[in-house]
Amino acid sequence: MATGLRQRVRALNAFLGDVYGKQEILRAGRVPTALVLENEGYRAEMVGVAPPGGVYTHVAGIDMVRTGPDEFYVLEDNCRTPSGVSYMLENREAMLRLFPRLCARHRIAPVGRYPEELLETLKAVAPPRAGADPCVVVLTPGPYNSAYYEHCFLADEMGIEVVEGADLGVENDVVFMRTTAGPKRVDVIYRRIDDEFLDPTVFRADSMVGVPGLMAAYRAGNVALANAPGAGIADDKAIYPYVPEMVRFYLGEEPLLANVPTFLCEREEDRKYVLGNLDKLVVKLAKGSGGYGMMIGPHATWDLREEFRTRILAKPGDYIAQPTLALSTCPTVVDQGIAPRHVDLRPFILSGGKEIRIVPGGLTRVAIREGSLVVNSSQGGGTKDTWILEDEGPGEEPQPAQSQSQTAAG
Repeated sequence: MATGLRQRVRALNAFLGDVYGKQEILRAGRVPTALVLENEGYRAEMVGVAPPGGVYTHVAGIDMVRTGPDEFYVLEDNCRTPSGVSYMLENREAMLRLFPRLCARHRIAPVGRYPEELLETLKAVAPPRAGADPCVVVLTPGPYNSAYYEHCFLADEMGIEVVEGADLGVENDVVFMRTTAGPKRVDVIYRRIDDEFLDPTVFRADSMVGVPGLMAAYRAGNVALANAPGAGIADDKAIYPYVPEMVRFYLGEEPLLANVPTFLCEREEDRKYVLGNLDKLVVKLAKGSGGYGMMIGPHATWDLREEFRTRILAKPGDYIAQPTLALSTCPTVVDQGIAPRHVDLRPFILSGGKEIRIVPGGLTRVAIREGSLVVNSSQGGGTKDTWILEDEGPGEEPQPAQSQSQTAAG
């Protein structure tokens, strides 16, 4: 799986560099031009802008599902601002404290180095003038954001500052951070703000959480942004079916990881099939996230299926559909005791220049409600610690770990 994840992230970064550059895959007809250039996730402001090291998605979360003993599928790609890594780290900490003997009996690959490896990845894409010790910050929209805890947690673990837009300023295309000792130049920004709020002079003029002039500094090569603006076009659900073709086109290899078969409702033939099988399919918003705008046909009411029929007919390009997969389950602590619950896995992949690192673990998300296939935390899902067992050598120090037979959310 690790090799397949690296392959997929390499292809996604190549795709992003291409669609904001020569657009060879579009000219070759491998991906429909309109699907990319008319997509709201495509940022024309990034055309001709080459990020440091050619890396657009420095932190990727590739959601995986298991449907059989040796059957794994990529459910979706998260190339913008994938979240949840703090749960991965805290779940391990909790397991090591609660089950020290269990953890000591196994050689569990440690995940605790993630903040250190993230910082190394971010420093690797700093502008050349930054020298050996670039200034890295985490840019957050503030305490009202649902992932604010993670922003602060990661900044603290990396030993860097967490800042809001008002803490930064741009002068002569250089970004500075306000400190008690005066302005300090910033070289790398790990941004946890959506594209449209990054810079009110370029994107949404009403943004109160962005930094005016940030994109000018980025274009001038004076600051690195991770992940790069415009990376979201690569994780659009309508683009997802074409990722295997990206692997073939850019890498000259066959994809090692399989996609879930996907129907694009904008295609007439696909749309007819979807409308005739709404009771069997999962219908998703192409630009949706967090489990919102989704219908699971076998579990939906007749009224809800008819509502989605109306939506698809009105805006077919906004929807995709996939078969309802029989996701694997793990024993989970619930109110009634221990019961099976459906899970998926989000490995985190770090890309900084030539090196691609994969955390030896990941975020296992759990559908806490009985029979539910929706694992998103925004929809009531929980999380589990995830173990990668090493064949030789010491594993995790007895601090935590949890196998997938336990749950921190139970």
